[in-house]
Amino acid sequence: MTIDAYNTGRDSREHRRRRMRRHGRRAYIRSIYFLPSMATLGNAVCGFGAIYVAALDPTGPFTDRWTRMFAEAHFIAAAYLIFLAMLFDAIDGRLARFARHTTDFGGQLDSLADMISFGAAPAFLALQLFRTTIVDVPVFLSRAIWAAGAVYLACAAIRLARFNVSNEHGEQYHFSFLGLPSPGAAGAVAGFVLLQHKLAEADQALWVQRLAHLCVWLMPLLVLITGLLMVSVVRYPHVVNRYLRGRRSIARLLSAAAVALAVVVAHQYAIAIGALIYAFWGPTSWALLRLRRRSASGPPGAAPAT
Repeated sequence: MTIDAYNTGRDSREHRRRRMRRHGRRAYIRSIYFLPSMATLGNAVCGFGAIYVAALDPTGPFTDRWTRMFAEAHFIAAAYLIFLAMLFDAIDGRLARFARHTTDFGGQLDSLADMISFGAAPAFLALQLFRTTIVDVPVFLSRAIWAAGAVYLACAAIRLARFNVSNEHGEQYHFSFLGLPSPGAAGAVAGFVLLQHKLAEADQALWVQRLAHLCVWLMPLLVLITGLLMVSVVRYPHVVNRYLRGRRSIARLLSAAAVALAVVVAHQYAIAIGALIYAFWGPTSWALLRLRRRSASGPPGAAPAT
């Protein structure tokens, strides 16, 4: 073999290796671009699963043990599926920014998935829980409860559309939301379902079970309030950007550890209370701020201090 032939063969092998590396790099990049959309679709599938599981009849015939298992605790399973959808919703944007591939298609797909998981699923879950728990409801009250769910669904649609047209150019640039975010509203409803189920357990005291029955009656009111909070102008903190990013103080680390411990020890109580605190954090802080400003300005007509 001549030197020229040897060099030609070596160049050919080097060219093939480079081409394979480029092909592998392109395949890796395509897989990274694909992950955010898969996470968003996982969000939508969890929302659809929550609706399906909430509609199961625990007394109906089942062909497999998995369906029977979900039907026996269908409201709890539906609530956990909503929280799983929240997890997918939290990671899809981060995956898109990690891949440096944020598109309008991804944003629109995310809103459609949120409408299923945080709009339709919580409203249906709350109404289904009330319908199957409370019997002999008057017709006018049944219609009012349905209207509360419809208001929640409409407010979720308005909230998502408003966020799309006034997008604040990426999650890393804002530290608060205008109005209760749809995952926060869905978390409050799903967390309240978990709390009601925990209180209604057979080994609880009688007064605790009565409190669980009261929670069912309060469910439509919670759905209505959280729906209206989604379209309000009340500011809500962005928990991740404000408290979990940047430099972390000892107090924040201890608070995070306490929250994690509470979730491990009593996750149903901790999740429910945490979600409800966040849902009502906005109006509570707004009211306290107004009271503080009013007390600082003094009563009307009072002379300024000299």
